[in-house]
Amino acid sequence: MISLAGRDILHSWGKFVFTGLGLGLLIGVTLIMAGVYRGMVDDGQALLDNSGADLWVVQQDTQGPYAESSSLADDAWRMVRSVPGVAEAANVTYFTMQVRRTATGQEVRAMVVGLAPATQAATAGWPPHLVAGRHVVRSHYEAVADVATGLALGEEITLRRHRYRVVGLTQRMVSSSGDPMVFIPLKDAQEAQFLKDNDAIWRQRARTASNPAFNRPGQQQVLDAVNASQASSTSVNAVLVRLAPGADAAAVADTIARAKRFTVFTRAQMQEVLVSKLIATSAKQIGMFLVILAAVSAAIVAFIIYTLTMDKIREIAVLKLIGTRNRTIAWMILQQALALGLIGFAVGKISAPFQRPSFPNTCSCCPRTAWPRWRRCWPFAPWPAWWPSALRCALTRPKPLAKAIFNSCNRLPHKR
Repeated sequence: MISLAGRDILHSWGKFVFTGLGLGLLIGVTLIMAGVYRGMVDDGQALLDNSGADLWVVQQDTQGPYAESSSLADDAWRMVRSVPGVAEAANVTYFTMQVRRTATGQEVRAMVVGLAPATQAATAGWPPHLVAGRHVVRSHYEAVADVATGLALGEEITLRRHRYRVVGLTQRMVSSSGDPMVFIPLKDAQEAQFLKDNDAIWRQRARTASNPAFNRPGQQQVLDAVNASQASSTSVNAVLVRLAPGADAAAVADTIARAKRFTVFTRAQMQEVLVSKLIATSAKQIGMFLVILAAVSAAIVAFIIYTLTMDKIREIAVLKLIGTRNRTIAWMILQQALALGLIGFAVGKISAPFQRPSFPNTCSCCPRTAWPRWRRCWPFAPWPAWWPSALRCALTRPKPLAKAIFNSCNRLPHKR
């Protein structure tokens, strides 16, 4: 029956090839969508790993800095640093904005990260490695960008009012939503995040000057101090903490939360926040789309196999007439379904990497860690296509010998 199934495939190889190509494109899209979800999880994991932090200290009763907004005073790191078990504490700000290329005016969506530049080689939050250039060493107007932004070393970018020169390039530094990161000094990031326009500053100063509590006769320095405090920002989004060797993360987090009135997340807790809060909704949408694609693919394969089986109903009747068992015929049909599934899976696996660049987010399409799961699952794909054909064959009754042979012979080509 193996040779019979192979001969039948060769007889209608055109249908099998084109059906396999179409099925392969569907499988490729399915793999891509599964890869998009996996890529989102990988981006979240890379965000945590590349931060180099063991704890995230955020505003009380919030789940920042990635899931929601958080605001802390920029001197909070000193309180956190004084807790036993803390080796390092660093302020950080995160905000997403359109970064404009100064030369061309082209805009790139990026997550801007603000960190103190003094000890960037050992400060949590800075990229662990660079692919080109150097780290930020000045307190103003320098930036390190991810290569996914398309920025070049030495290129100028504009953030709000100021221009920054790209002095370093890093890789795989993206937000949980897939936006590439741009790192700038903390003070510049605070100004860019909370900067007011000139009209807003003028109106604020006018309101302050009209307040007699601030604008006292002969005490101009009070008014100047108030205006200066309103024009600058002293807020950060979080404090990244590195623990001393041997320190227990849960115990240190509990101490900081109780003593300093902050909310503290360990690495495992922050990963849970990223997956459950940021990726859960997208995961449901992608999961529903995958179910629809799988159902459509199974329906297409079932229809094709069923059609091919119905085209051979006379030949099947002759086989049953000469004593061929139903399970033998069903095994022949299953071989054809397996061949079709194998062709479709091969085409999908090959075409998926070519479709991946058209997706904006990171796409981990068929990573090596997921390959064993796909390898175990693909043989089950033909079963939805096989059982209706097998059922139809089981219900087929042998025809009278003369009629069956006559109908089969009429289908053979006649030689002249």
